[in-house]
Amino acid sequence: MNENLNGIINVYKEAGWTSFDVVAKLRGILKTKKIGHGGTLDPEVTGVLPIAVGKATRLLEYMEASGKVYEGEVTLGSATDTEDAHGKIIQHIPILTPPSEKEIDDAMSKMHGKIKQVPPMYSAVKIKGKKLYEYARAGIEVERPAREIEIYEFVRTSPIEYDADKKCAHFTFRVACSKGTYVRTLSVDLAKKLNLPGHMSRLERTAANGLKLDSALSLSDIEKMRDENRLSECLYPIELAVSDLVRVPLTREQYEAAIVGKKFQETDFQALSALTVSQFAAFYNEKLVAVYMKHPENKGEWKPNKVFG
Repeated sequence: MNENLNGIINVYKEAGWTSFDVVAKLRGILKTKKIGHGGTLDPEVTGVLPIAVGKATRLLEYMEASGKVYEGEVTLGSATDTEDAHGKIIQHIPILTPPSEKEIDDAMSKMHGKIKQVPPMYSAVKIKGKKLYEYARAGIEVERPAREIEIYEFVRTSPIEYDADKKCAHFTFRVACSKGTYVRTLSVDLAKKLNLPGHMSRLERTAANGLKLDSALSLSDIEKMRDENRLSECLYPIELAVSDLVRVPLTREQYEAAIVGKKFQETDFQALSALTVSQFAAFYNEKLVAVYMKHPENKGEWKPNKVFG
């Protein structure tokens, strides 16, 4: 086994693969047990899948919590049970005159910021110990509590295309959103604002954790780099996993305390006093030393959550 690999890989996930499939395949390619992904993609969704290897797996919770960017397509006129193009059509209203670009853009602009979203029935969210898709496959619809998400950007990126034969309309979009956002549901909710049925007909993740689509590597790319002894070239430093956290440089004295897991007082970091943060990434000489969090019981104290030394 190769347990000396540490870092993050920008993998391009192809359609038809689950995120777990990609991890399992890479486990064999890299010959390592310490590997995981930084945010699930549905099987038919393509694009950026951040993969943590070695020490970086200890930071998966921060990778998963990071915001994501997607590009996709909405189809107006028909709704499906899965909210995407792979489900069964459950409603169809022939569109004779599609909504105007202004109507669509106005509706999208009203979906920015913090909003409530009800998870789709075909999802892995658990209700009473069972995943929602298990209920859905049994033909049972259950009540799902709405969850707060945040939409940083949601814009149309193409003209509206009208299909006169199928009496439906399509357009593409870009969305930047928080963890836990179902873009399928966002597409359906947009259609509802236009008083039409709709579904997400295509989706690709274009950015996550600072990784971009144009630099993503296919599994065959990574396999080739392994055969050429160039695996180090596909690894980003583990520091990338905490890019969303406030970064705090340590003094030599603080560094020596941090690597042995010592706590700090809030007064040790005056720059943080004006910020409402619950965690920060501690750095020394540009290297991640630890992630600290506010002590849940002792007010005014920071305790180590992850220590790397």
